[in-house]
Amino acid sequence: MITRCDALVVGAGIIGAACARRLAEAGLSVTVLEREAAPATQSTGRSAAGIRVQFSEAVNIRLSAASLAEYRELPEAAYRPIGYLFYVPAVQWPTHLAGLALQHSLGMPVEQLSGEQASAIVPARIDDIAGATWCATDGVIDPHGAAMAFLAGARRHGAVLKTGAGVERIANAGSAAAPRWQLGTTAGDFEAPVLINCTGAWAGRFAALTGLRVPVDAARRIVFATGPRTGTDSQRSYPLTVDVGTGFWFRSEGPRILFGLSNPDDTGFGEGIDWPWLETVYPIAVDRFPWLETLDLDRKASWWGYYEVTPDHQPVVGPMPGAPGWFNACGFSGHGVQQAAAIGRVVAQQVEGQTPFIDVSSLAIERFDGPGGAASQRESLIV
Repeated sequence: MITRCDALVVGAGIIGAACARRLAEAGLSVTVLEREAAPATQSTGRSAAGIRVQFSEAVNIRLSAASLAEYRELPEAAYRPIGYLFYVPAVQWPTHLAGLALQHSLGMPVEQLSGEQASAIVPARIDDIAGATWCATDGVIDPHGAAMAFLAGARRHGAVLKTGAGVERIANAGSAAAPRWQLGTTAGDFEAPVLINCTGAWAGRFAALTGLRVPVDAARRIVFATGPRTGTDSQRSYPLTVDVGTGFWFRSEGPRILFGLSNPDDTGFGEGIDWPWLETVYPIAVDRFPWLETLDLDRKASWWGYYEVTPDHQPVVGPMPGAPGWFNACGFSGHGVQQAAAIGRVVAQQVEGQTPFIDVSSLAIERFDGPGGAASQRESLIV
């Protein structure tokens, strides 16, 4: 027997949950298909949980700002404005200042600081720092709490969540005039005229099941955790701090410090914590922030997960050319939690044939159709 509905949302991470909520609120019958035994257990549940408006591309600023406005009003998101602080070396300062000007033009409360001013917030070696930027309203949320709240909202409007429903086959059984997507899963068969690809790091593989190409790949990311701090520093809260020159980042979580550095060669579906990578991360960390050397590592509190990356580090959002009824919401390159709330609204509006409240035309998959399949604009503030 085939279960039919108006829209199939594949993937019950925070992006899929946000899309399901808005589609159900719009009056569509929605079924959410999740391969795992529970929702929000992959990238969403393993996120470092940051949310910021400090980006170099306008669409990312707008999506994060709109999402932040929602998270402020969502108790389950547990938004904490701990701030984001970027330390920027001279070679990257002009580009960073251009991003700051754009943020200001869009009304974002981001401040320009000297190295000395920044080191009063977070102590650091600043002899090669040209400047810093600080936004006190950037911060962190509870990604799992937000995702579960979105799913609860979807269910209140009639949506159904199917876990343990890994998709094994996809058939396009309709036409341009009457789209019809049939999905065979480990939990049964499903059919709908609308399909939303919210499968995260697996988005490329998922699309390939029906011969489509979505340029999203997996990249493993490690979050290292220190042991609990002691003494006078144990209760100090540190913002999410980024050394732009190296990409190293850290923030406090209770008495611990969480930190990491992306390994550009760690692509694909490698599993587990890459402990040898710490040998690269640690010297970079203590070179900029020498006081980190006084802290111990807690191996059991550290974790790993996947980014879903695209060639230009920007998401793929919108209808799939040549596949009527198929919409993508994937490839967020580490920014899915930050932008999920707004993306849910955008995708629902696209499905309904409305003009999205944020212009996401620059995120259409057609941008990869040029020579070499590369997009013309890249987000430069990637952590």
